[in-house]
Amino acid sequence: MSFSEPEEDGLANDAHERRVLIAEDETIIRLDLRAQLEQLGYAVCAEARNGSEAVELARKLAPDVVILDVKMAGGDGIDAARRIRDERWFPILLLTAYSDRGLVTRATEECVRA
Repeated sequence: MSFSEPEEDGLANDAHERRVLIAEDETIIRLDLRAQLEQLGYAVCAEARNGSEAVELARKLAPDVVILDVKMAGGDGIDAARRIRDERWFPILLLTAYSDRGLVTRATEECVRA
């Protein structure tokens, strides 16, 4: 997994101010994602192992961005996104290795666009 460098439009300079919550049940992927985000200057404010933890941490920490894995034990990312949006608006990015059209439809119905 790799991220490209931010464009020269000011976003790179603001990255260090952005607080990110990561929810991923696979430890190695979560750690890799954290390392890459930090390398780009983002502050990872918390890590969750499942959707329920993500909802609680989002409520408590009010991150700038939430990154959720779609398929997790203990509550999936789509359900977590809905619960988070019901309480407060945060930009939410869903990650998945699945190509299931049903997941895309379900995520879209929950107003998740990425």
